[in-house]
Amino acid sequence: MAEENQELRKAGLKVTLPRVKILQMLESSENHHMSAEDVYKALMEAGDDVGLATVYRVLTQFESAGLVERHNFDGGHSVFEIARGEHHDHMVCMDSGEVIEFHNEEIERLQRQIAEQHGYELVDHNLVLYVKPKK
Repeated sequence: MAEENQELRKAGLKVTLPRVKILQMLESSENHHMSAEDVYKALMEAGDDVGLATVYRVLTQFESAGLVERHNFDGGHSVFEIARGEHHDHMVCMDSGEVIEFHNEEIERLQRQIAEQHGYELVDHNLVLYVKPKK
């Protein structure tokens, strides 16, 4: 818990029990992309009494503080992941909703090249591939 306390303080957030519990849940979950509802359900299953409104509020605070990144994939709901400072792209399985992270240097190079060909410098990007299992 000391590590989470330090992360919250470094981000300029007061250490509260709900913030610590939510940060621990995001860091320890096998699922690296969780919706607010996923976090809420996991906390309830763990016996932690944190309301859904609190989960939403804390996740928004974490996003503002740079602790988490919010992704809005098709389907209309947001998912959050711990901000680790390492760039990666995503694939979203249209059948299961599973989010798969990947990094491909050739894709990164091509995106920079395309921006340069159009007279721009690539500053940031999000690449999401929507996929289905091969049949």
